[in-house]
Amino acid sequence: MLRISSCVIALLLSSTVFAAPAVTPVASGSAAVASAASSAAPAASSHASSASSTAKSKSSVASSPSTFPAASATVAPISLELNEVLWNSSDSGPDPQPERGSLGASILGPTDVFIAKENADALAPPTTDHGTVGGAKWPFSLSHNRLQTGGWARQENTDVMPFATQMAGVNMRLTAGSIRELHWHSTAEWAYVLKGSTQITAVDSSGRNFIATVGAGDLWYFPPGIPHSLQATDDDPDGSEFLLVFDSGAFSEDDTFLLTDWLAHVPVDILTKNFQTDPSAFAHIPSTELYIFPSTPPADGNSSLPVSPAGLIPNPFAFPLSQMEATQLNGGSVKIVDSRSFTAATAISAAEVTVEPGAIRELHWHPTQDEWSFFIEGEARVTIFAAQSNSRTFNYVPGDIGYVPAGMGHYVENTGNTTLTFLEIFNSAIFEDISLSTWLALTPPELVKAHLGFDNETLSHLFKSPPTVIGPASA
Repeated sequence: MLRISSCVIALLLSSTVFAAPAVTPVASGSAAVASAASSAAPAASSHASSASSTAKSKSSVASSPSTFPAASATVAPISLELNEVLWNSSDSGPDPQPERGSLGASILGPTDVFIAKENADALAPPTTDHGTVGGAKWPFSLSHNRLQTGGWARQENTDVMPFATQMAGVNMRLTAGSIRELHWHSTAEWAYVLKGSTQITAVDSSGRNFIATVGAGDLWYFPPGIPHSLQATDDDPDGSEFLLVFDSGAFSEDDTFLLTDWLAHVPVDILTKNFQTDPSAFAHIPSTELYIFPSTPPADGNSSLPVSPAGLIPNPFAFPLSQMEATQLNGGSVKIVDSRSFTAATAISAAEVTVEPGAIRELHWHPTQDEWSFFIEGEARVTIFAAQSNSRTFNYVPGDIGYVPAGMGHYVENTGNTTLTFLEIFNSAIFEDISLSTWLALTPPELVKAHLGFDNETLSHLFKSPPTVIGPASA
């Protein structure tokens, strides 16, 4: 009998021990966080205290999911540390060190000061950065450059920027008169002229042809497989420089289908049959590709195009973005060009954005397409939120490429003293983005308050129409 009693007592004690943690941590944890919230945010203390009392009053059934305290009662508020950028590459004489407040320590060994100056948020990141986000920056200055008589070309693709899976870019320069030889790609080609002007030609699968001269700030677009040429005019004595974007991250400029390369690898017997002439006619075909080569600048504008029995290509492959009126915003401007305005560009859309000092391209994301960006002037800071607490901040200067996968929240801040200009480019026919401010403004206010603790005054600052660019906050 004594043995049975001991077992019963032991079982009762065991049940008591294992049952206790189901009640105690909920009450004590709520009280601890409520206390922390009270010291950090007094306005929220009464709510936290109320939630804690509710948890205690229901401690007898605390193991039931329906009685758990609200999330806001168990999570401390964020730090109000501003986490501003600590220096810019244009600052005179900064001594870049991996220190932010009490965190970090100075560098004792060797370091590349030039790179450190351009990447403040890599060396001394904001405390809001966390987890892992892929490398979302590539400077064209680090790309291998292919030098030719008459120009050069350098590229970015997944070989150097694995994070950028959906698009790749090429930066190309042609001296006045020089030609990027007749060629085609298996991908679409979208271009933005940085300086000078370029004459472009093309022929489509229906035998219709096209010619145009594309100036600085203007665009061209060629669908996949459409043969075309590029030639710098002498409108600018320096010739032309432009940015090319392709709708595949694995694109390589070295895989282009080139006219001279093809004919050098076709038996002459076949050439004579195809062109209905003697073998001597092919004596001057180059034995290797020309790629880029010097020539005489086009002197007669666009009048040299042969007349095609099929007519001209109906939707022009060029678009005068420089003549498009920008939408003026509080803190900058934007021009959006997609298939609604540039009809031929069915695979790539873009926005040309300017941001004044202290302003930001607002917090937003793109719902279905990755963003490939190119920075033309100014200094920028971008934080990418990749979900699951993963967040990383990058710094950009002219000539840098940025990349943000679809759905990832981000902003673009002008951290310099001059106007920031950059391109947002997408492999889609239509430009789309979702504004954080507009999402919240068009959501029932009580839902927003429940999530973020905003008061009515804060809610009044939300935008019911996307602001795109937002000027500096008023003091």
